[in-house]
Amino acid sequence: MMRLFINGLAASAGGGLTYLRNVIPHLARRTDVEATALLNSPLRREFGELPNISFVETVASSGVFRRFVHEQTTLPSLLRRSGSQVLLSTGNFALWNSPVPQILLSRNSLYTSADFRRDVRARRDYAIWADTLLKGWLARRSIGRAEITVAPSEAFAQELTRWAGKKVVSVHHGFDQGAFTSDPTPLPATVQQPLAEANDALRLLFVSHYNYYRNFETLFRALPILSNRLNGKKVKLFLTCQLNSTENPGSYRTDAASSLVSSLRSSESVAELGTVPYRSLHHLYRACHMYVTPAYAESFAHPLVESMSSGLPVVASDLPVHREICRDAALYFPGLSPDALAERVVQVHQSPELAEKLSGKGLSRAQDFRWDKHVDRLLLLAEELVTAPNRA
Repeated sequence: MMRLFINGLAASAGGGLTYLRNVIPHLARRTDVEATALLNSPLRREFGELPNISFVETVASSGVFRRFVHEQTTLPSLLRRSGSQVLLSTGNFALWNSPVPQILLSRNSLYTSADFRRDVRARRDYAIWADTLLKGWLARRSIGRAEITVAPSEAFAQELTRWAGKKVVSVHHGFDQGAFTSDPTPLPATVQQPLAEANDALRLLFVSHYNYYRNFETLFRALPILSNRLNGKKVKLFLTCQLNSTENPGSYRTDAASSLVSSLRSSESVAELGTVPYRSLHHLYRACHMYVTPAYAESFAHPLVESMSSGLPVVASDLPVHREICRDAALYFPGLSPDALAERVVQVHQSPELAEKLSGKGLSRAQDFRWDKHVDRLLLLAEELVTAPNRA
């Protein structure tokens, strides 16, 4: 029986929450593992009672560095009391002096991205630049502290290996098609209305909070180009965010992006839906014609798998991670070229045969990502550490 301790304090939004919401229930269904999960109070309440899982609840410390100090000072005693054999640290930063072997999940591509550092300097957002450098230093040192570091894609694992000088293992994140589409609750009326109003338009979708590395601006610049190349056919881009700094997590400023949309006279072509409940997202994917992403930094990109599972053709920036996840289920373009993005969208729109081919390949590819496979691989790595503790 494997005894695993999961440090989930870093999960507060986005991918971290998605990860724990899927992995913990899969662990609960196993008969060969007992797990203790350290979670903040709101997330703890979501799970209720689960077999084979013990929960330790705490009030989340505000700020990454306060949380880091809190973990370093309180986690060792919690680990000892739990009797756990292996620590799974899910939030990029390791426990410095863990009393048990440690698996570190590293999934933040911004710490290694030169493009991101150039971008924030160009925007004169020096606070984010300094914050990223300091967190990156901690993340790199953390890889050296953990016995095994796991990345969610092979492309990102190779990047981390070059960056930290220590071998990083790739274990794909999973996807649960049944859970993703199980809720019949329709989309909120505030989302249904703009979709209905765009019934005769080419409907593009981009699922993300606003941030710099997802490169929204290239997507906005592509819209008038698209309209011209499609002889004035209406194009509507649906965003799951608001171009308003107070409506997005983090400290990314949306003013420039909002001004760009207005200056390009694209405001009528952009629907800012705001956050769409995850249980209803499958309805939104299926209401659109194509998924587009111009991101210049990624470590996995769950929306790509969600869009493929929904049968959407994908147009994605030419990143190694995107090619790894989508393979031949997408068309790729140089990430900073709005002209190339528009050209790929036109290709798909004007060729029903190509759109159908991409859709079919995407449906097939999405089936390769499963959370049970991810959990199986993690437990094998944990078993390695227990049976060969001096492996590292």
